[in-house]
Parts: sequence; C-alpha cells; structure tokens
Amino acid sequence: MRILFIGDVVGRSGRAIVNQRLPGLISDWKLDLVVLNGENSAGGFGITESIFREFIDNGVDVVTLGNHAWDQREALVFIERAPLLVRPLNYPKGTPGRGAAMIEAKNGARVLVINAMGRIFLDPLDDPFTAIDRELDMCALKRDADAILVDFHAEVTSEKQAMGHFLDGRVSVVVGTHTHVPTSDHQILSGGTAYQTDSGMTGDYDSVIGMVKDEPLSRFMRRIPSAKFEAATGPATLCGLAVETDDASGLATRVAPVRLGARLEEAVPHFWA
Repeated sequence: MRILFIGDVVGRSGRAIVNQRLPGLISDWKLDLVVLNGENSAGGFGITESIFREFIDNGVDVVTLGNHAWDQREALVFIERAPLLVRPLNYPKGTPGRGAAMIEAKNGARVLVINAMGRIFLDPLDDPFTAIDRELDMCALKRDADAILVDFHAEVTSEKQAMGHFLDGRVSVVVGTHTHVPTSDHQILSGGTAYQTDSGMTGDYDSVIGMVKDEPLSRFMRRIPSAKFEAATGPATLCGLAVETDDASGLATRVAPVRLGARLEEAVPHFWA
C-alpha cells in the first residue's frame, strides 16, 4: 500500500499547494491513502467545514487535528457529521467527534487512522499511550485492519520517540505533527513501523512556524502581545511522509520524506519516481 501523510497545513497558502498538487500526486505516485493534518488550515487556527470538504474533494482520505481542533467553534458541531475528520483520541469522554476512523482506502484495503495528542507542554489530556493501547486491543493490525496510521500531535521529541517505540510492530506508521519543522529521522523501526518525529508543516516557511514574522519576534523580544498572530501567505512548501507497506504484514517496507514547493530543498520518494 502507498501512503502519503501531509503535515500540518497552515492557512490559505498551505491549502493552496495541497489543492493544486495533491490530485497530480495521487495519480503520479498511485497513492492508496492520503492523510492530512488540518488543525491549522483556517488562518492558522482550527478548521472549518468548507475547508474540510475541499480537502476531501481533492483526494484526502482522512483529516486529523490537534490542540487547535476547536479554535473554529463550528468544528464542535460539524465534526459529528464528518466521519473522516478525526480529533485526538485522548480527549475526555463526551468530547464531540471521534479519535479514530476505519476507512476503505483507494485500493479497497481497510485502514485505521488514529489521532492522539501528547501531554508535555500541551493541554493535560488523558494518557495517549493507554488510549491508543485500548484502540489497538479492539482493532489489531492484520486481524482487523490492513494498515494502521497514527498521527501523534505532540511538542516534545522524546514523547514522540517513546510513542514510536511503544507502537513499533503494532502499527504501520507513527508520524509526529505540531512543531511545524520537518525532522530528518525518517526510518523503519526494528519492529517494522515507519516513523518520523515531525513531518513538518505545509505552508509558507518564510515565517515563524507558519505565522507572519513580526508578531512572534515582538513577543520574544518584548514579552508583550501587540497584535494577533496571522498566517503567512507567501508561496508554500508541501511537507509530509511517504510510506509503502507490505500487503501481507501491514508493516512498512519503505519510507521517505516529502518536500515540494517554495523554499525548502525538494525531497521526493525515489521508490515512486
């Protein structure tokens, strides 16, 4: 199975490159599954229903979220009628929406997509390790799903790496989101799980993690907010992770970073070129 994960889409610029490039990538790379983190897609803060539908219309199979899931208040309502929109699994019981989605991929395979959020330097949600463990008890790789992808939305690299090793051999992919900077540690762990600490953002890299530079710089220097953060609108780079899995085991056989667009050095999966 050929899987493309697209890192945190930030604002109009990030949405534009996804909508422009993704249909061609699906065709050229013969993708079976596309998962996208969309929690910053509405001006850098949250997601709206129209943006979500636009992603789905352009070939995204599942959209994941994170700590900005509810910044657009409409998400609390429309998520209930959007089974392909997944918020962190470890929100407390009674939170709208779902933390995992079982879908049929483009090749007919059964794929479980899980979204979870770390706790270090983020909202103190329920334990993500226990939450994912329970989910996998109910839906195991190959017994119940042909592939399993986990988007772990977390701040700290050690927590992300710990999650990768915790899930190694039990899921197809563990990919980190949230810090908006692509890491170079893409690998297949010893148990066969594809891993990257952070897939990076899909947005304008002439920025401070996707935001216009002036206000973040001012806050670091003066420690006083003077304006709202605004998403940078320059040409975007699409960042993500390409993974190929074995149909028999559901585990990863190939992994490579993806960087397409404006500022960062281009990277494409050579095995699909």
